[in-house]
Amino acid sequence: MKPDDLKERLSNQALAEGFAAMGICAPDAIPDAAPRLMRFLDQDHHGQMQWMADRAEWRGNPAALWPEARSIIMLAEVYSPETDPLAVLSQPERAAISVYAQGKDYHDLVKRRLKRLGRWLLDQAGQGEAIKVFVDTAPVMEKPLAQAAGLGWQGKHTNLLSRDFGNWVFLGAIFTTIDLPKDAPEISHCGSCTACLDICPTRAFPAPYQLDARRCISYLTIEHKGPVDPDLRALMGNRIYGCDDCLAICPWNKFAKAATEIGYQNRIGAPDLADLAMLDDAAFRARFAGSPIKRIGRDRFIRNVLYAIGNSGLPALRPAAETLLSDPDPTVAEAARWAIQRLS
Repeated sequence: MKPDDLKERLSNQALAEGFAAMGICAPDAIPDAAPRLMRFLDQDHHGQMQWMADRAEWRGNPAALWPEARSIIMLAEVYSPETDPLAVLSQPERAAISVYAQGKDYHDLVKRRLKRLGRWLLDQAGQGEAIKVFVDTAPVMEKPLAQAAGLGWQGKHTNLLSRDFGNWVFLGAIFTTIDLPKDAPEISHCGSCTACLDICPTRAFPAPYQLDARRCISYLTIEHKGPVDPDLRALMGNRIYGCDDCLAICPWNKFAKAATEIGYQNRIGAPDLADLAMLDDAAFRARFAGSPIKRIGRDRFIRNVLYAIGNSGLPALRPAAETLLSDPDPTVAEAARWAIQRLS
Protein backbone atom coordinates (compact mmCIF):
# COMPACT_ATOMS: atom_id res chain seq x y z
CA MET A 1 0.00 0.00 0.00
CA LYS A 2 1.28 3.46 -0.87
CA PRO A 3 2.09 5.69 2.14
CA ASP A 4 -0.52 8.30 1.13
CA ASP A 5 -3.22 5.65 0.88
CA LEU A 6 -2.22 4.13 4.21
CA LYS A 7 -2.36 7.51 5.89
CA GLU A 8 -5.82 8.23 4.50
CA ARG A 9 -7.13 4.88 5.66
CA LEU A 10 -5.48 5.38 9.05
CA SER A 11 -7.19 8.75 9.44
CA ASN A 12 -10.56 7.23 8.62
CA GLN A 13 -9.94 4.42 11.09
CA ALA A 14 -8.96 6.94 13.79
CA LEU A 15 -12.24 8.78 13.33
CA ALA A 16 -14.11 5.49 13.43
CA GLU A 17 -12.42 4.70 16.75
CA GLY A 18 -13.77 7.94 18.20
CA PHE A 19 -10.83 10.30 17.90
CA ALA A 20 -11.68 13.85 16.86
CA ALA A 21 -8.59 14.41 14.72
CA MET A 22 -5.29 12.88 13.62
CA GLY A 23 -2.03 14.41 12.45
CA ILE A 24 1.46 13.11 11.76
CA CYS A 25 4.88 14.66 12.36
CA ALA A 26 8.49 13.53 12.34
CA PRO A 27 10.29 12.68 15.61
CA ASP A 28 12.60 15.66 15.08
CA ALA A 29 9.74 18.11 14.38
CA ILE A 30 9.98 20.05 17.67
CA PRO A 31 13.54 21.44 17.83
CA ASP A 32 12.42 24.36 20.01
CA ALA A 33 10.93 22.08 22.67
CA ALA A 34 14.20 21.14 24.39
CA PRO A 35 15.44 24.72 25.02
CA ARG A 36 11.95 25.78 26.15
CA LEU A 37 11.85 22.86 28.55
CA MET A 38 15.28 23.71 29.94
CA ARG A 39 14.24 27.32 30.58
CA PHE A 40 11.14 26.02 32.37
CA LEU A 41 13.27 23.73 34.54
CA ASP A 42 16.03 26.30 35.18
CA GLN A 43 13.40 28.70 36.53
CA ASP A 44 12.09 25.94 38.84
CA HIS A 45 8.66 26.39 37.30
CA HIS A 46 8.14 22.62 37.55
CA GLY A 47 7.98 22.76 41.34
CA GLN A 48 8.05 19.29 42.89
CA MET A 49 7.62 17.50 39.56
CA GLN A 50 11.15 16.14 39.58
CA TRP A 51 10.19 13.52 37.00
CA MET A 52 10.19 16.29 34.39
CA ALA A 53 13.85 17.04 35.06
CA ASP A 54 14.91 13.42 35.45
CA ARG A 55 13.91 12.53 31.88
CA ALA A 56 14.34 15.91 30.25
CA GLU A 57 16.60 14.55 27.49
CA TRP A 58 13.91 12.20 26.20
CA ARG A 59 11.12 14.69 26.83
CA GLY A 60 12.77 17.39 24.76
CA ASN A 61 13.89 15.09 21.95
CA PRO A 62 11.39 12.41 20.86
CA ALA A 63 13.95 10.99 18.46
CA ALA A 64 16.10 10.02 21.44
CA LEU A 65 13.20 8.25 23.15
CA TRP A 66 12.95 5.70 20.34
CA PRO A 67 15.57 6.21 17.61
CA GLU A 68 13.90 3.68 15.29
CA ALA A 69 10.72 5.74 15.03
CA ARG A 70 10.08 7.40 11.67
CA SER A 71 6.67 8.94 12.35
CA ILE A 72 4.67 10.16 15.32
CA ILE A 73 0.91 9.88 14.94
CA MET A 74 -0.88 12.36 17.20
CA LEU A 75 -4.53 11.81 18.11
CA ALA A 76 -6.97 14.19 19.80
CA GLU A 77 -9.92 12.92 21.82
CA VAL A 78 -12.66 15.33 22.91
CA TYR A 79 -14.04 15.49 26.46
CA SER A 80 -16.07 18.71 26.29
CA PRO A 81 -18.23 19.40 29.37
CA GLU A 82 -22.00 19.35 29.10
CA THR A 83 -22.42 22.33 31.46
CA ASP A 84 -20.41 25.44 32.35
CA PRO A 85 -17.55 24.31 34.62
CA LEU A 86 -17.25 27.81 36.09
CA ALA A 87 -20.77 27.74 37.55
CA VAL A 88 -19.78 25.67 40.60
CA LEU A 89 -17.28 28.34 41.68
CA SER A 90 -20.22 30.40 42.98
CA GLN A 91 -21.39 27.52 45.21
CA PRO A 92 -18.89 27.63 48.10
CA GLU A 93 -20.45 24.67 49.92
CA ARG A 94 -19.65 22.40 46.97
CA ALA A 95 -16.42 21.06 45.51
CA ALA A 96 -15.17 22.12 42.10
CA ILE A 97 -13.55 19.18 40.33
CA SER A 98 -11.83 19.51 36.96
CA VAL A 99 -13.91 18.32 34.02
CA TYR A 100 -11.33 15.75 32.93
CA ALA A 101 -11.60 13.97 36.30
CA GLN A 102 -15.39 13.79 36.48
CA GLY A 103 -15.58 10.61 34.42
CA LYS A 104 -13.44 7.52 34.09
CA ASP A 105 -9.67 7.76 33.93
CA TYR A 106 -8.73 9.00 30.47
CA HIS A 107 -5.39 7.18 30.58
CA ASP A 108 -7.20 3.84 30.34
CA LEU A 109 -9.77 4.93 27.77
CA VAL A 110 -7.37 6.66 25.39
CA LYS A 111 -4.68 3.99 25.63
CA ARG A 112 -7.21 1.25 24.84
CA ARG A 113 -8.26 3.14 21.72
CA LEU A 114 -4.64 3.83 20.73
CA LYS A 115 -3.73 0.16 21.01
CA ARG A 116 -6.62 -0.86 18.79
CA LEU A 117 -5.64 1.72 16.20
CA GLY A 118 -2.00 0.70 16.43
CA ARG A 119 -2.83 -2.98 15.89
CA TRP A 120 -4.93 -2.02 12.87
CA LEU A 121 -1.99 -0.06 11.45
CA LEU A 122 0.43 -2.95 11.89
CA ASP A 123 -2.01 -5.32 10.19
CA GLN A 124 -2.07 -3.00 7.17
CA ALA A 125 1.66 -2.31 7.09
CA GLY A 126 2.88 -5.90 7.19
CA GLN A 127 5.73 -7.57 9.04
CA GLY A 128 8.83 -5.78 10.26
CA GLU A 129 7.12 -2.63 11.51
CA ALA A 130 6.54 -1.65 15.13
CA ILE A 131 4.67 0.87 17.29
CA LYS A 132 4.76 2.33 20.80
CA VAL A 133 1.74 4.10 22.30
CA PHE A 134 1.84 6.86 24.91
CA VAL A 135 -0.85 8.66 26.92
CA ASP A 136 0.59 11.23 29.33
CA THR A 137 2.62 8.65 31.27
CA ALA A 138 5.95 8.78 29.42
CA PRO A 139 8.50 11.55 28.70
CA VAL A 140 6.61 12.72 25.61
CA MET A 141 5.73 16.39 25.02
CA GLU A 142 2.32 15.76 23.51
CA LYS A 143 1.28 19.39 23.03
CA PRO A 144 4.29 20.54 20.94
CA LEU A 145 4.06 17.32 18.94
CA ALA A 146 0.33 17.87 18.35
CA GLN A 147 1.07 21.37 17.07
CA ALA A 148 3.83 20.02 14.81
CA ALA A 149 1.31 17.49 13.49
CA GLY A 150 -1.19 20.24 12.68
CA LEU A 151 -3.85 19.34 15.26
CA GLY A 152 -3.85 22.79 16.85
CA TRP A 153 -1.54 25.17 18.68
CA GLN A 154 -0.41 25.75 22.23
CA GLY A 155 -2.40 28.73 23.39
CA LYS A 156 -1.28 31.43 25.77
CA HIS A 157 -2.45 29.10 28.57
CA THR A 158 0.05 26.52 27.19
CA ASN A 159 -2.72 23.99 26.45
CA LEU A 160 -3.54 22.75 22.98
CA LEU A 161 -6.49 24.37 21.26
CA SER A 162 -7.99 24.11 17.82
CA ARG A 163 -10.24 26.07 15.51
CA ASP A 164 -12.08 22.79 14.93
CA PHE A 165 -12.71 21.52 18.48
CA GLY A 166 -11.59 24.10 21.06
CA ASN A 167 -9.33 23.02 23.93
CA TRP A 168 -11.22 20.25 25.73
CA VAL A 169 -9.04 17.41 24.39
CA PHE A 170 -6.89 14.54 25.54
CA LEU A 171 -3.84 13.72 23.44
CA GLY A 172 -2.38 10.36 22.58
CA ALA A 173 0.69 9.43 20.55
CA ILE A 174 1.63 6.44 18.44
CA PHE A 175 5.34 6.24 17.61
CA THR A 176 5.97 3.97 14.64
CA THR A 177 8.78 2.75 12.44
CA ILE A 178 6.54 3.30 9.43
CA ASP A 179 7.50 6.36 7.38
CA LEU A 180 4.17 8.09 6.82
CA PRO A 181 3.50 11.43 5.06
CA LYS A 182 3.78 14.35 7.50
CA ASP A 183 1.29 17.16 8.09
CA ALA A 184 2.07 20.87 8.16
CA PRO A 185 2.41 22.39 11.64
CA GLU A 186 -0.26 24.75 12.97
CA ILE A 187 0.41 28.37 13.98
CA SER A 188 -1.06 30.34 16.86
CA HIS A 189 -4.41 32.01 16.35
CA CYS A 190 -4.69 33.57 19.82
CA GLY A 191 -4.19 37.09 18.48
CA SER A 192 -4.48 39.79 21.13
CA CYS A 193 -6.83 37.76 23.37
CA THR A 194 -5.67 37.38 26.99
CA ALA A 195 -8.83 35.88 28.50
CA CYS A 196 -7.05 32.77 29.78
CA LEU A 197 -4.29 34.83 31.41
CA ASP A 198 -6.65 37.32 33.00
CA ILE A 199 -8.96 34.75 34.61
CA CYS A 200 -6.23 32.78 36.41
CA PRO A 201 -6.92 33.16 40.18
CA THR A 202 -3.27 32.73 41.18
CA ARG A 203 -1.59 34.54 38.27
CA ALA A 204 0.25 31.39 37.24
CA PHE A 205 1.24 32.77 33.82
CA PRO A 206 4.33 35.00 34.08
CA ALA A 207 3.91 35.77 30.36
CA PRO A 208 1.80 34.54 27.44
CA TYR A 209 2.68 30.94 26.50
CA GLN A 210 4.51 30.46 29.83
CA LEU A 211 3.33 28.68 32.98
CA ASP A 212 4.76 28.71 36.49
CA ALA A 213 3.33 25.42 37.74
CA ARG A 214 4.12 26.35 41.34
CA ARG A 215 1.23 28.84 41.21
CA CYS A 216 -1.15 26.73 39.12
CA ILE A 217 -4.14 25.36 41.04
CA SER A 218 -4.06 22.15 39.01
CA TYR A 219 -0.50 21.58 40.15
CA LEU A 220 -1.20 22.64 43.74
CA THR A 221 -4.18 20.33 44.16
CA ILE A 222 -2.74 17.31 42.32
CA GLU A 223 1.07 17.32 42.26
CA HIS A 224 2.13 19.41 45.25
CA LYS A 225 2.96 17.43 48.38
CA GLY A 226 2.61 18.89 51.86
CA PRO A 227 1.07 22.20 52.87
CA VAL A 228 0.29 24.81 50.22
CA ASP A 229 1.48 28.36 50.81
CA PRO A 230 -1.30 30.14 52.78
CA ASP A 231 -1.35 33.03 50.31
CA LEU A 232 -2.04 30.61 47.46
CA ARG A 233 -4.50 28.37 49.26
CA ALA A 234 -6.64 31.44 49.97
CA LEU A 235 -6.92 31.94 46.19
CA MET A 236 -7.94 28.36 45.43
CA GLY A 237 -11.60 28.90 46.30
CA ASN A 238 -13.51 25.62 46.24
CA ARG A 239 -11.30 23.99 43.59
CA ILE A 240 -10.23 20.71 45.20
CA TYR A 241 -8.94 18.81 42.17
CA GLY A 242 -7.59 20.68 39.18
CA CYS A 243 -8.77 23.96 37.70
CA ASP A 244 -10.57 24.66 34.43
CA ASP A 245 -10.72 28.46 34.46
CA CYS A 246 -8.25 29.11 31.63
CA LEU A 247 -9.76 26.34 29.50
CA ALA A 248 -13.38 27.30 30.10
CA ILE A 249 -12.91 30.97 29.21
CA CYS A 250 -11.23 30.36 25.84
CA PRO A 251 -13.39 31.81 23.02
CA TRP A 252 -12.30 29.06 20.63
CA ASN A 253 -14.55 26.69 22.61
CA LYS A 254 -17.42 27.98 20.51
CA PHE A 255 -16.22 25.27 18.11
CA ALA A 256 -16.04 22.57 20.79
CA LYS A 257 -17.46 19.22 19.79
CA ALA A 258 -19.51 17.00 22.06
CA ALA A 259 -17.68 14.09 23.65
CA THR A 260 -18.58 10.74 22.11
CA GLU A 261 -17.00 8.53 24.78
CA ILE A 262 -19.62 7.62 27.38
CA GLY A 263 -16.88 7.13 29.95
CA TYR A 264 -16.29 10.88 30.09
CA GLN A 265 -19.81 11.60 31.27
CA ASN A 266 -19.94 13.38 34.62
CA ARG A 267 -20.45 10.78 37.33
CA ILE A 268 -19.05 12.81 40.22
CA GLY A 269 -20.75 16.18 39.92
CA ALA A 270 -20.09 18.87 42.53
CA PRO A 271 -20.26 17.02 45.87
CA ASP A 272 -20.80 18.69 49.24
CA LEU A 273 -17.56 19.62 50.97
CA ALA A 274 -18.93 18.45 54.32
CA ASP A 275 -19.54 14.96 52.91
CA LEU A 276 -16.09 14.74 51.36
CA ALA A 277 -14.39 15.77 54.61
CA MET A 278 -15.76 12.61 56.25
CA LEU A 279 -13.98 10.21 53.88
CA ASP A 280 -11.45 7.86 55.41
CA ASP A 281 -8.96 6.04 53.20
CA ALA A 282 -11.23 3.09 52.39
CA ALA A 283 -14.21 5.32 51.62
CA PHE A 284 -12.06 7.59 49.46
CA ARG A 285 -10.78 4.67 47.41
CA ALA A 286 -14.25 3.23 46.96
CA ARG A 287 -15.81 6.55 45.98
CA PHE A 288 -13.18 7.39 43.36
CA ALA A 289 -12.42 3.94 41.99
CA GLY A 290 -11.68 4.20 38.27
CA SER A 291 -11.16 7.97 38.52
CA PRO A 292 -7.87 9.85 38.13
CA ILE A 293 -8.67 11.48 41.49
CA LYS A 294 -7.73 8.26 43.25
CA ARG A 295 -4.06 8.64 42.44
CA ILE A 296 -3.48 11.64 44.73
CA GLY A 297 -4.56 9.65 47.79
CA ARG A 298 -6.96 10.44 50.58
CA ASP A 299 -4.69 12.73 52.60
CA ARG A 300 -3.89 15.19 49.81
CA PHE A 301 -7.52 15.14 48.72
CA ILE A 302 -8.79 15.96 52.22
CA ARG A 303 -6.15 18.70 52.51
CA ASN A 304 -7.71 20.29 49.42
CA VAL A 305 -11.23 19.87 50.82
CA LEU A 306 -10.20 21.67 53.99
CA TYR A 307 -8.71 24.56 52.03
CA ALA A 308 -12.06 24.86 50.24
CA ILE A 309 -13.91 24.77 53.55
CA GLY A 310 -11.67 27.52 54.86
CA ASN A 311 -12.34 29.60 51.76
CA SER A 312 -16.09 29.03 51.86
CA GLY A 313 -16.94 31.71 54.42
CA LEU A 314 -19.61 29.32 55.74
CA PRO A 315 -19.52 28.79 59.53
CA ALA A 316 -21.83 25.79 59.07
CA LEU A 317 -18.84 23.90 57.60
CA ARG A 318 -16.70 24.43 60.70
CA PRO A 319 -17.77 21.15 62.41
CA ALA A 320 -16.53 19.20 59.36
CA ALA A 321 -13.09 20.78 59.79
CA GLU A 322 -13.09 20.23 63.56
CA THR A 323 -13.42 16.47 63.09
CA LEU A 324 -10.04 16.49 61.31
CA LEU A 325 -8.03 18.43 63.90
CA SER A 326 -6.51 15.18 65.17
CA ASP A 327 -6.03 13.56 61.78
CA PRO A 328 -2.92 11.31 61.69
CA ASP A 329 -1.62 13.19 58.66
CA PRO A 330 0.06 16.41 59.88
CA THR A 331 -0.75 18.29 56.67
CA VAL A 332 -4.44 17.46 57.02
CA ALA A 333 -4.45 18.49 60.68
CA GLU A 334 -2.76 21.80 59.83
CA ALA A 335 -5.26 22.39 57.03
CA ALA A 336 -8.08 21.80 59.51
CA ARG A 337 -6.66 24.40 61.90
CA TRP A 338 -6.29 26.86 59.03
CA ALA A 339 -9.86 26.29 57.89
CA ILE A 340 -11.25 26.78 61.39
CA GLN A 341 -9.26 29.97 61.84
CA ARG A 342 -10.59 31.29 58.53
CA LEU A 343 -14.17 30.55 59.58
CA SER A 344 -13.86 32.03 63.06
